[in-house]
Amino acid sequence: MPNIRIFSGSSHQDLSQKIADRLGLELGKVVIKKFSNQETCVEIGENIRGEDVYIVQSGCGEINDNLMELLIMINACKIASASRVTAVIPCFPYVRQDKKCKSRAPISAKLVAKILSVAGADHIITMDLHASQIQGFFDIPVDNLYAKPAVLKWIREKISEWRNCTIVSPDAGGAKRVTSIADRLNVDLALIHKE
Repeated sequence: MPNIRIFSGSSHQDLSQKIADRLGLELGKVVIKKFSNQETCVEIGENIRGEDVYIVQSGCGEINDNLMELLIMINACKIASASRVTAVIPCFPYVRQDKKCKSRAPISAKLVAKILSVAGADHIITMDLHASQIQGFFDIPVDNLYAKPAVLKWIREKISEWRNCTIVSPDAGGAKRVTSIADRLNVDLALIHKE
């Protein structure tokens, strides 16, 4: 069985370190830099031939830069003969663009799924996809994890007056998720209408 290697993109190095610590592993050596023209350069700093590689990179913050960095890291690992590359993407980029909302509009979440596959990803691990149909955009396995159990635990442990709180959803897409959290906590629910 191949060894597991975890590499961190620049989006959430602290999360990557916590994952590595929890598994009792060291983060893999990688150098990520920008050329003067803002192109991303990735250099894998160790032998990963035949290894099972996990790349942790979120699709938040500088979304386009983080996505491109992830694609280059995946490709660099495949070129370095990793046996399998899993992209761990806690916040999937372009996830809210999962259907055509008007004519001539792209389905950008599907495009990102295809690009990740072409870059060489063998497996995707993500969280709370905006819509479950996004898993169908992939030709590779996708594990869509749910944050609800961790959110419920965090609320109960960290908010002393949680029984008097109101759970809020910023949009209709999140309403289903927060409704189930509010129901489990037996607290009020509020929806924010954005224009």
